[in-house]
Parts: sequence; C-alpha cells; structure tokens
Amino acid sequence: MPEVIFNGPAGRLEGRYQPSKQKNAPIAIVLHPHPQFGGTMNNQIVYQLFYMFQKRGFTTLRFNFRSIGRSQGEFDHGAGELSDAASALDWVQSMHPDSKSCWVAGYSFGAWIGMQLLMRRPEIEGFMSIAPQPNTYDFSFLAPCPSSGLIINGDLDKVAPEKDVNTLVEKLKAQKGILITHKTLPGANHFFNGQVDTLMGECEDYLDRRLNGELTPEPAAKRIR
Repeated sequence: MPEVIFNGPAGRLEGRYQPSKQKNAPIAIVLHPHPQFGGTMNNQIVYQLFYMFQKRGFTTLRFNFRSIGRSQGEFDHGAGELSDAASALDWVQSMHPDSKSCWVAGYSFGAWIGMQLLMRRPEIEGFMSIAPQPNTYDFSFLAPCPSSGLIINGDLDKVAPEKDVNTLVEKLKAQKGILITHKTLPGANHFFNGQVDTLMGECEDYLDRRLNGELTPEPAAKRIR
C-alpha cells in the first residue's frame, strides 16, 4: 500500500493508495471524520473501508484532508475539504484514465463531504454514507441525489440522532431513479464502539449486492411528450 503525496488546492495532500491490477477497475475514495475532532485517514472505519474496496478489485485511495498529518493547509469548514476530495479524485483518475466509474465512502464529516462530491461528479455511481450528521450539516444540496447508495447509522448515536438521519433518508427515498438502502444498527453509537465488525459486514454485503447487479432502482417514468 504505497504512501503517496499529491497536489491539492492548499498544498500537498498525504494519502494511501492501492492501484488495481485491472486498468479499467473502478475507483473508490474513502473520506475520514472531522479533522478538528481527531479524524484522520487512519481511523479504524476508514481503514477497513479502504481494504473492503481493495479486496474487491477497486483502485483505492484514502487521504488526509488539509491540516492533518503531512497534508498542508488549514481547516476550511468543509469548502476546502470538498476541494481536497475533488483533487484526490482528479489525481487517481489521472493515473487510471481507463477507469470509468467511481464510488465514494465517507464516515461522519467525511460522509457530508462525500455526498457533496457525489453531486459534482457524474462518474460516481455508488456511495456509502456512514453516520452522516444532517442535524449539524446542511444536506439540502441533494436535490436530487444523483446515485444510489447506502446510509448507515446507529440507534444510540447522540452526535447524529436517529430521527434526523431518518428524515434525510425519507427525503432521498422519495426521489425516482435511485435506490437508497438504509440500515440502522441496534446498540451502535456514533463511533460504532464494539460494532465495527457488524458495520463492515453491512457495508460488504451492500457492496457485493451492488456489484452483482442487485439493488437496482425502478427506472423513472418517462415523460410523455
């Protein structure tokens, strides 16, 4: 798993990168929790998501947002971090021009950044949003949400209460042409203490089903001219 340094909008960004043996393999980018609350690319959940995609043949990257580890720059309340994520995707795509599709997985703050990246990049065909915080961050930009994906949270999450996540999910589920899969883990808090294996099992199951062609949405009704 090579350590990489690539250029971001505010200076160099530090990452861990594992290319697939297949030139046209899909790309996966994994985004870490809040930089000012201990979030780094070596977070246990971020690390496990990285290996989940790698084991399934993806070209995979996780990286430190600006100001974390060897990444340069200062925390920018989300705007700069979104630019970091876009630069990270640009960098991987420049290395793998034959890759046509991409997934993004984010945990907590990273889930918010990942969903914004999804709106900007049409090649992102799947997402995993783990413990998103619609009570803290504005998700109204998902209008409409362009891709199907997984939203997963714990019913004991005090950082992102279950009722707020449910409200976000219901809003997204009403949209045609995409399929939102929602899982609530009983007894799990925001950090999935003692539940990381259960969390990863759900993520792996979802990814395998998507890769097998399952969980496809019903096509949106065509407009009558």
